[in-house]
Amino acid sequence: MIDYRSSPSLRRTSVQQDWRAWLSTEKAQVFWEYEQNLESLYQMFSVSLNEAIELKQAGLAAMSQESIDTTSDLCERLIRPLVGMLRALYDHARHYGTIPNAAPLDPANYRGQKVQRSARLSSLLNRVLLSNRLQFLHKVGTLVEMVEDLGKDFRTAADALADGTLHDPERVWNEVDADHYDLNTCLRETIVLFKSFLIAIPVGQLEVFQNAVAKHSRAQKHDHGARRRALRNRRLEAFARQ
Repeated sequence: MIDYRSSPSLRRTSVQQDWRAWLSTEKAQVFWEYEQNLESLYQMFSVSLNEAIELKQAGLAAMSQESIDTTSDLCERLIRPLVGMLRALYDHARHYGTIPNAAPLDPANYRGQKVQRSARLSSLLNRVLLSNRLQFLHKVGTLVEMVEDLGKDFRTAADALADGTLHDPERVWNEVDADHYDLNTCLRETIVLFKSFLIAIPVGQLEVFQNAVAKHSRAQKHDHGARRRALRNRRLEAFARQ
């Protein structure tokens, strides 16, 4: 196994090489734990949304509304650790000078116009940012904004669908499906970034990073209750204007 920390000349030069590279036992365990947790949360979220859509298509409106309401909470359960990891990646790279590789975001991988614009702008800025560190920080910062916005938009739309009082529910169903797709894309981008980050970080800093993930995830959880109430209060007004 190559030790990139002690062999600068052998350091990987691309995200693709990072993804194929071996991790030390300590780093591999950390990667597996976080990846499996995020994948499990995403699968619960995705299965619940698919169930809600299938119930809607079968004409079971009441059951579909109940299911999409559950999906809104499952979306929040995914968002918290996903944003927590991204914020920890950003903070660690900024404070410790970690220099992972980062490929530009591709707008073609997203459906929503808002996130497509964010990805396009990020890709353009990536060409003028001269250092790998700045490219990594900018990409992570963009993903934080995208995930938070997508999570908020999904929950607002899902809560409105759960009420069953929308004039154009089909359009909103299409919106939650697109938000789900784009959240999945952000998750894949995060996992790839995480692998590159683990290759670049010294083993001795793993505990510091894990503590930061826990801290940021807890902060997201504490904010959830207030956000949830605010979203529910605004949802009908927001969709009534559309």
